[in-house]
Amino acid sequence: MGSIVILTDATAQFTLPTFNGRNLVKILPFDIEWGGTVYEAGRNLKPNEMPLVLNETTRPRLLPPSVEQIRQFLSRDENGRPYDEIMAIFLSSSMSPLFAQAVETQKQLSGRTRLQIVDSQTTSVGLGMLVQSAADAVAKGASLADTERLIRSLIPHIYAVLCTPSLAYLHYAGFLDQAQAAVGEMLGLFSLFSLEEGKLTPLEKVRNHRQMLDFFQEFLEEFEHLQHIGFLQSVVGGNPQDGRILRDHAQDCLPHTPFSEHSINLPTAVLFGPNTMGLFVLEPNHRKSA
Repeated sequence: MGSIVILTDATAQFTLPTFNGRNLVKILPFDIEWGGTVYEAGRNLKPNEMPLVLNETTRPRLLPPSVEQIRQFLSRDENGRPYDEIMAIFLSSSMSPLFAQAVETQKQLSGRTRLQIVDSQTTSVGLGMLVQSAADAVAKGASLADTERLIRSLIPHIYAVLCTPSLAYLHYAGFLDQAQAAVGEMLGLFSLFSLEEGKLTPLEKVRNHRQMLDFFQEFLEEFEHLQHIGFLQSVVGGNPQDGRILRDHAQDCLPHTPFSEHSINLPTAVLFGPNTMGLFVLEPNHRKSA
């Protein structure tokens, strides 16, 4: 069996800085267009520099790599050798054209390289959880087919709730119509969404930060067992104590479940807004990876 590489995109956020198989993971970057300038791989930009108030001319855009750019990225490893097998796990296809671009790329790869593409139906910490699971499986000797089966079995066990007051981001990303976004921002509401089959589904609106945290706590109480809890923290307008409050609540409800905190990264901030917060959880599914 040849070498297997795990490919993901830059929205992924990992629950650990190092993990088993980390050396097998490659990250496909996004360019970002903002103010008439394209920032290659988002260089020289930070999430907290993204504006809270948007219009058609000031909004940042997440630019997926072209088919040719993806093909070039996958053509050779750092030593100039072609990859044998690639497991590609990308953010939800409803959030970016990247998945569709990768499918087109698949048709252009040489016969030697096998590329399996999975729509994660999630992003950010949820995507990171899947990539870590794939890397661990491959590092332990799983085949490409076994790794794909494992990841597809995990996808239904990842749940997420997101909250953002910056609904203009969701409008320009194609998740909300303009009227919904304008009314929500005018009223100053915090809108809560779940990720269901890769799409944002409205849950409810709350009036303040405290009610948002209450909702997150109630969300955790719905589960009896979890493999991991990941808290996505905003980079503007958040309270540094939020993580501690949710961690303490998680320890009361699920004392044996690891809890990680993550500042929202640049690509995710461009999609949802820099003041987005969220919870990503993974249920155990007891499936063996190999």
